[in-house]
Amino acid sequence: MHDDSPHPPPSSAPASRRRRRRLVAALAVVAAVPAGWFALDALAGPGAPPKPSARPAPAGEGPGASNGTAGDRKPGHGGGPLAGKVVVIDPGHNPGNFQHAREINEPVDIGTNRKECDTTGTATNTGYTEAEFTLDVSHRLRTLLRDQGATVEFTHDADRPYGPCIDERARIGNTAEADAVVSVHADGSAVGNRGFHVILPAPVRAGAADTSPIVGPSRALGEHIAGTFARATGSAPANYAGGGTGSVVRADLGGLNLSTVPKVFIECGNMRDPKDASLLTDAAWRQKAARGIADGISTYLLG
Repeated sequence: MHDDSPHPPPSSAPASRRRRRRLVAALAVVAAVPAGWFALDALAGPGAPPKPSARPAPAGEGPGASNGTAGDRKPGHGGGPLAGKVVVIDPGHNPGNFQHAREINEPVDIGTNRKECDTTGTATNTGYTEAEFTLDVSHRLRTLLRDQGATVEFTHDADRPYGPCIDERARIGNTAEADAVVSVHADGSAVGNRGFHVILPAPVRAGAADTSPIVGPSRALGEHIAGTFARATGSAPANYAGGGTGSVVRADLGGLNLSTVPKVFIECGNMRDPKDASLLTDAAWRQKAARGIADGISTYLLG
């Protein structure tokens, strides 16, 4: 107890005796503290709530903390190899899209033509949706990149009712002046079609679209990711797209057409094929997928 009043309380004991008594009492309190904690530990059985920690939750990880979505950058940890690099992760679709058919069907300008704002994405036969998959892999990817020092931004984290629209997804990466943008997806092709592929921007110059500055860097980013993804997951390049190269060039995706920074899509596997679906629904495999994407981004950024 701290007594900051101008006059101490009266006492009949001499000052020296009072000081000795206070010292003995203080030592007794200090000595009792560890024993008290040990007693609590002994009483706490399986399932007992943990003792509160004095360490605050890291930024972006506590209850109610920001998710690192658009306009809310979260720097990486310390001065890792990717310190100073900005990566935007674009989790494909949104779990809320299913409830907002009218809004996501509204067309937006993608330069070459107009296309729906967004889609619901696909799902496995057991009902595991692409939107769930992309968010899970994106969260894992964000952690891996931050551990290397990168600043990571999401286009969304299921923190909005639907979307964002494909043109807005592109703008988020552009506004962030990202060093790399990766849009995470899973395919919905026919049974028997297996494997992953990375989608690269085609040369496009129409309306608001001009991919000429990013075609080369995006190809380099995509080739790095294709190689590291195959090694990390053991998955083969798609047997139905890209001629076995793991890369596909497309001019019909607004997220690529409208990007002014290096950007690729990755289709991690085919949710409609049972063998691929068994991988996509496995948490350990999703961690490998995130590692493969993170390694590709890192090797690209580090040259």
